Amino acid sequence: MGRIRGIIILIQFSITVAITIALMYMFRNHTHKVIKVWMKIQMKFLGITLETEGKLDDSCDMVMLNHQSLLDIIVMEHIHPKDLAWVAKKEISDLFFFGHIIKAPRMISIDRENKAGIMTLLKETKDRLNKGRPIAMFPEGTRSNGKEILSFKPGAKMVANKHGLKVQPVLLFNTKSILDSQKLIAKPGIVKVIYLDPVQADKKTDWFEQMEKDMNEAFQKEIKNHVA
Repeated sequence: MGRIRGIIILIQFSITVAITIALMYMFRNHTHKVIKVWMKIQMKFLGITLETEGKLDDSCDMVMLNHQSLLDIIVMEHIHPKDLAWVAKKEISDLFFFGHIIKAPRMISIDRENKAGIMTLLKETKDRLNKGRPIAMFPEGTRSNGKEILSFKPGAKMVANKHGLKVQPVLLFNTKSILDSQKLIAKPGIVKVIYLDPVQADKKTDWFEQMEKDMNEAFQKEIKNHVA
């Protein structure tokens, strides 16, 4: 049943992505509104119920999330009031047609194999911040299995330190079990969102390493409570 639902979700997603991309190019000054409507539709179609702990601080310049599913982006876009600028790998923006889901809303595409990638990242993030758009990043750099948090890559730290950002760490739970795009399995369910306290980035402190530790501890605590 999960596989059948997954196929239906894939078909629906493909169709609505195409429509969304077209609308974003048609209404260039209202891409965020188009995305918000699209995400609201996805949340209802996927049958997602949200459970939250802590408080979202929308005054933060950056959001750092653990990553396990495409659903992570859908959930965060749905609940965050501002026009987030996601940092994505170049392979996504290079996809035929569907890469425009990155290009149309002016997200940030980075070639991780290019040595000049970090300079591009710093330049692009500054541009989006100047436009009032908070930066959204997955410090793990790739998807986990949903049972642990992978070691953080340095990119998010460099961006936050360079621009002196106020960062809010956010933990998402159960997104992979609700939507596993790799195995093409989907089912309705509850996504729990835990907002940790914001942290001011400062290259003179170990804030990033401490944040990684705090996110890991909070993640494992929630996993253990769920199992118990």
